[in-house]
Amino acid sequence: MKIAWKEMKKSKAKFLILGSIIFLVSLLTFIISGLANGLSQDNAALIKDLPTGEFYLNKDANQTYNLSKIDEGMQKQILIDYPNATAFSVQMGFVNDAEDKQHSIAFVTSTESQLFPTVKEGEIILDSSLKEEGLEVGDVLTNNQFSGEFVVTGFVDQQKYSHAPVAFINMTNYQEIYRVMEMQAIFIPGKETPTLSALDSFSNKEFLNAIPSYSAEQMSLNMIVWFLVIISGMLFAIFFYMMNVQKIGLYGILKAIGMKTMSLFKMIWYQMMIITLISLALSIALSQVFSFVAPEGMPFHLTMETVLPLSAVFIIVGFIGATISGFQIKKIEPLQAIQQGEM
Repeated sequence: MKIAWKEMKKSKAKFLILGSIIFLVSLLTFIISGLANGLSQDNAALIKDLPTGEFYLNKDANQTYNLSKIDEGMQKQILIDYPNATAFSVQMGFVNDAEDKQHSIAFVTSTESQLFPTVKEGEIILDSSLKEEGLEVGDVLTNNQFSGEFVVTGFVDQQKYSHAPVAFINMTNYQEIYRVMEMQAIFIPGKETPTLSALDSFSNKEFLNAIPSYSAEQMSLNMIVWFLVIISGMLFAIFFYMMNVQKIGLYGILKAIGMKTMSLFKMIWYQMMIITLISLALSIALSQVFSFVAPEGMPFHLTMETVLPLSAVFIIVGFIGATISGFQIKKIEPLQAIQQGEM
C-alpha cells in the first residue's frame, strides 16, 4: 500500500507517538504477565509440575484443600485399584538449623510414588532455593513438634507451595508433627481418570483454585493484563478516528477518482499492522532482556508460550480498534467531503 506508506513517512511524528505508546503498553503487559507467571510458579510449582490427571478431595472439605481428610480405608482401596495413584498432604511449617535460625517451608509427604521423592524417616529433601539461606546436604534440622531430627539428604529444583520452599519428609514424621493420620488428597495421573462418587474431583487447573490465595492473586494480575490490552485497542480507535477526521477531504477526493471504501480500510489496516508489529517486536525483545536483568529473587517467568498468544491478541484488538474508527469512511460522500475539506 504505497499511499499508506507515503502517509506514514510524511506524518512520522504522529505515527511515532502512537507506536511509542503501543510499545510501552505492550511492554508493561508482557512484564506483568511475566510476574503473574512467576508468582504462579512461586505459589504452586509443586502442583503445576504434576502431569495431567485428577485430584480428589473429601466432599466435606467444601472444595478447600486444607480442610480435606481422606478416609484411610478408602485411600487404601483406591491405591490398590489404581497402582499409579498417590495420596499426599501439604502443610505450612518451619525448621530450625544448627544455629537455631528458623526457615519457613511447606512440608510435603506422600505415599510411595514416582511423582514425589522417596524419603526415609529422619530425612528431608528441600527446594534448592534454601541453599541461598545457607542450608547444605548433611545439615541437621529440627522442628518443635518433632521429637527427632531431620538430616538434609538432597535438593530439588523449582518446588514451591504458597510462596514457600517445599520440604519432602517421610509420612511417619509428618503424622507426628501434625498429629493426623489421614492424607489430604489423592492424585491419579492420566487423561482418562475414574469418577469416585465418595470424593470431589478436580482437574489440575481446578485444583489450583483450591489453594488459598492462588485464585485471587492470579485474577488480579490477569485483570491488569487484559485492561492494558483493551487500552491499546482504544488507543488505535482514537488515533485513527482523529486522523480520519483530518483527512475527510482527502478521502473524498480518493473516492471521487474511483477508490473503493475497502481500499481505504486496507490502508488503515496496513498502517495498524506496521505500527503494531514493530512495537511488539521491540517490547518482546526488551521483555526478554528484562528476564535476565530482573532483581534476584523476583518471581519473573515469561516464555514464548505466553508472549505469542498475547501478541496475537494485541493485533486482533488493534485491528478491531482501527476498523471501528474507519466506519466513518463508509459514510463519506465525495462532494460533501471535498467541500468540508476546503472549509
